[in-house]
Amino acid sequence: MDKRPIGIFDSGVGGLTVTGQVMKVMPDEKIVYFGDTARVPYGSKGKETITRFSCQDVRFLLSKDVKAVIVACNTASSNSLEHLKETFDVPVFGTVIPGAVEAVKRTRNKKVGIIATAATVRSGAYEKEIKKADPEVEVYAKACPLFVPLAEEGWADSEVAYLTAKEYLTPMLEEGVDTIILGCTHYPLLRRCIEKVVGENVSLVDPAYETALRVEKYLEENDMKGEENFAEHEFFVSDSTDMFDRICSEALKNKYSATEINIEKY
Repeated sequence: MDKRPIGIFDSGVGGLTVTGQVMKVMPDEKIVYFGDTARVPYGSKGKETITRFSCQDVRFLLSKDVKAVIVACNTASSNSLEHLKETFDVPVFGTVIPGAVEAVKRTRNKKVGIIATAATVRSGAYEKEIKKADPEVEVYAKACPLFVPLAEEGWADSEVAYLTAKEYLTPMLEEGVDTIILGCTHYPLLRRCIEKVVGENVSLVDPAYETALRVEKYLEENDMKGEENFAEHEFFVSDSTDMFDRICSEALKNKYSATEINIEKY
């Protein structure tokens, strides 16, 4: 038994989709969440900057005595995960491998699409893990940079979001993909909009759920499971916004408020 919380970080609100899955899979665990809302998005930044920001995020979570860290940001997972694992003496989990493995399981015609930030696509991390699981799978990757600000603004199910998704996804659909990885934790917030574009015959993989299962298995195997203290969840941001609190409450089906902290101290 380990009563310490699980730490989760993201560049903004996207990681709340991971947080929601962790709450469902592990309802007895306390969560400390940090959203770097002052510096969102990470996806347009270079690898060195992403890694520096990610290290600060982990240091903040460690100040809250977390027992494990989930990098609920595909950009950070694909660019900085190994550095974080080597740097910090705490179990660190990313979202890329669980999402890639699940996509390979689901595809029927071995054509998998990846939609993600420019930095995640540039890293090639998803393609690498997909090819590792099945070298015969064809991978089609597309950067969708406008999805993050649409999610952050609360426009996830708007006509603007639909038209943007149609523009991004049509070429991929014309290639015949039958499975698409939502390769950014913001993107599940646009799931209904994306589903309208791709139709019911295309499977959407949300790495958040697979990541939560992987973390649960690790905690169980290492006798680190928590107990019923989930009412103590804490949320922190680097820039307070009413939008964060609203999306947080919508995504997690409960009312939560975030505390602003100075991430540059860490």
